[in-house]
Amino acid sequence: MTTTTLKVQGMSCGHCVNSVEGALKQIGASGKVDLGAGSVTVNFEESKVSLAAIKEAIEDQGYDVVG
Repeated sequence: MTTTTLKVQGMSCGHCVNSVEGALKQIGASGKVDLGAGSVTVNFEESKVSLAAIKEAIEDQGYDVVG
């Protein structure tokens, strides 16, 4: 299991949290949004989900992954 924290811009409310965490769950990863820090901590199996796919899933929800 790999854990990484990504900086994400544009998240501000509970809907944002649900959108991002739900999108990650759909691709086989789990995520925990920290609105105050503007970040998402993601747990995933590198053999099943790529970091690029994780970033794309978040960006598809309308947020910008900046790190």
